[in-house]
Amino acid sequence: MTTIELPAASPPQAAATARIRILRILFFFSGFPALIYQLTWQRSLFRIFGVNTESVTIVVTAFMLGLGLGSLAGGWLSKRDGIKPLLLLGIIELATAAFGLVSLSIFDLVGHLTADMSLPAIAIINLLLVLVPTLLMGATLPILVSFLVRMSGQIGSAVGALYFVNTLGAGAACLVSAVLVFPFLGMHGAIMIAAGINTVVGAGAIAAHMLSRAPAASGPEAAVHRTVMPVLGMGFVAALAAAGGFISLSYEIYLFRTISFASGSSSLAFAITLGSFLIGIAVGAQRAGQICETRSARDAMASAAMDLVWANGFAAAFLPLMTQLAANVVAMLVVAVIATYLIARQWGALLPYLSQFGIAVDARAGQRTALLYFSNIIGCAAGAVLTGFVLTDHFGLKQMAVLLLVAGTVCALVLAFATPAATRRERLRFGAIAAAVLVLGIAANALFAQRLLENLQSKSIANHDFAEVVENHSGIITVDTDGTVFGNGMYDGAFNTDVKHDRNGIIRPYTLSLFHAAPREVLMIGLASGSWAQVIANNPDVASLTIVEINRGYLEIIAGQDNVKSVLANPKVKIIEDDGRRWLSHHPEAHFDAVVVNTTWHFRANASNLLSSEFMELVKRHLNDGGIYLYNTTNSRRAQRTACTAYAYGAHFLNHMVVSQSPIDWNYARWRRTLEAYSIDGKAEFAAGNAADQAVLDRLMTDYRKDGPMFEQCPQLLAATAGKTPITDDNMGTEWRYFLDLE
Repeated sequence: MTTIELPAASPPQAAATARIRILRILFFFSGFPALIYQLTWQRSLFRIFGVNTESVTIVVTAFMLGLGLGSLAGGWLSKRDGIKPLLLLGIIELATAAFGLVSLSIFDLVGHLTADMSLPAIAIINLLLVLVPTLLMGATLPILVSFLVRMSGQIGSAVGALYFVNTLGAGAACLVSAVLVFPFLGMHGAIMIAAGINTVVGAGAIAAHMLSRAPAASGPEAAVHRTVMPVLGMGFVAALAAAGGFISLSYEIYLFRTISFASGSSSLAFAITLGSFLIGIAVGAQRAGQICETRSARDAMASAAMDLVWANGFAAAFLPLMTQLAANVVAMLVVAVIATYLIARQWGALLPYLSQFGIAVDARAGQRTALLYFSNIIGCAAGAVLTGFVLTDHFGLKQMAVLLLVAGTVCALVLAFATPAATRRERLRFGAIAAAVLVLGIAANALFAQRLLENLQSKSIANHDFAEVVENHSGIITVDTDGTVFGNGMYDGAFNTDVKHDRNGIIRPYTLSLFHAAPREVLMIGLASGSWAQVIANNPDVASLTIVEINRGYLEIIAGQDNVKSVLANPKVKIIEDDGRRWLSHHPEAHFDAVVVNTTWHFRANASNLLSSEFMELVKRHLNDGGIYLYNTTNSRRAQRTACTAYAYGAHFLNHMVVSQSPIDWNYARWRRTLEAYSIDGKAEFAAGNAADQAVLDRLMTDYRKDGPMFEQCPQLLAATAGKTPITDDNMGTEWRYFLDLE
């Protein structure tokens, strides 16, 4: 193997130390905008291409592949003579800032141009959209690793130190974005902050380069005569890096899926989980770098293998602790954050370890680091696709826990048995420890994670089992024994179409004919329990009902419910599995007399995609003349104000808004005739000769009069909500500031 013998003359140690410190500071702040861009760009692309799992997987994978290709480009640059890493870092940061400033406008433009393209085409476009900035971001690590290796002669510590500061910056950015940037400044504000930090880092790197220039005879490369040879083959460590990337990303999905269910799909929960995971990876990388610098290769490999066993131990305790602590929400979430951090810390150590074991300190150190980093990213991308899109369709949380424990044990054993000079007794002892942790972990999950979903959803130690559970890649649907439906841990409706025994607000879809003379063509976004769909499909005036539902699991639970299952076979009904906003954008030709949306709570992740003023305008383009938009605001006054600012006419009733560009046709005689004609599965909802049924109709006509207390017309609503900011795609409504907007 070709190695490089570094020149004997060395610059003053203080100067070298100062340069390394400056480099680390700059690389820490370089990680800050990178994470802000990732969160903001993904959010923007989800809005364009949808938040269904296919689109989410494509966006995340495209981002990762861009970073991986960037690392290869950086590795190629690192072996070229005359590379000035600080200058190159400065140029990369400034170029990233320039792209960042125009990025959201570019995404919006491309989104409009590609609305009708197929999923493979969308995948390619996503990659092309983020290719330039992610190439730039990914190129920095191998370039700077090559620079540090020439100064220190240590590859593991160089990778560990740089991975630590950059990932720590990303983790800090995640938390700051969730608490400060997104709630108060929105997406464009976040981009401006990220570009500003890029600019400062870029200018600082260029200034540091200019101030530290020295004669060619003495440079940072002039350290000591040192040659470090790898103890493992490059192919072996690359394969293990890919496996580690796959497992760690799968753990991230599994941990977030669990915490998201427990928190009801909170955006803040996602940010805290991701921030904890990134900080854990950062600390693990730093610790691994320090061990590589101070211990022999044999001892470092033993530590690396043992770290993976510890990761299994922490992971094994996660679900049992979450289950048993469900009654104390604060304690449960604290444990979730700590467990996420500890699991990520153990897996975050793997890449620096593998760098030390498989990369020689020579002129190609940066290039080999790039290959190793690329392998790790390919593993992460595979984890995003296979785990996020395939495995979650076939395995629940408890099964996923076992699969990951087995995979982690295999990685630990492979690394332990590859340790040079390890005795047979040492290997058997390690194998016994790893196997014991695996067996105990599986047993703990079987014994102490009983009624996992019941406990997490109810925030108590539940003493009953769900009647039905559907876990797939789109989320987790549960049905309680009383027929109440929950989506990802939050109330999502109930199986009931009887307005005379209205326990689920089913009167709301029955009001369709109060507001529109002939709602022939209807679009409904969100299927949930199917109760609303059953009511609308059986409206005698409705000729066609198109339903767009993001999670096909609802079809499974509806199929087993006698009072709603017939909607699946109703010839009026067409059910499409897609993201509602994406479907509307992709079908500009579709027009409806009524659009009905009864989706989710206003504070949940991505909820504002269906509540923003931009979405109001999108719906408006799909309404026929006189068409109405009826949708659930879940009592958000900001959402209600948004509706009244977007449409000329409207009113608030219960937790819904009904709005239109034309005067709403309030007609109570028509509404009563329609209700009297209602029949579901051959059974009349209101019997003509039944006095009790007629009394119910009389009450409805009185309770829902236009000028009564049930309705708040838009002029009154706008006066009552003066000062409240309408929801936009940019400010994301209450997703990041729910507790600040409580009324």
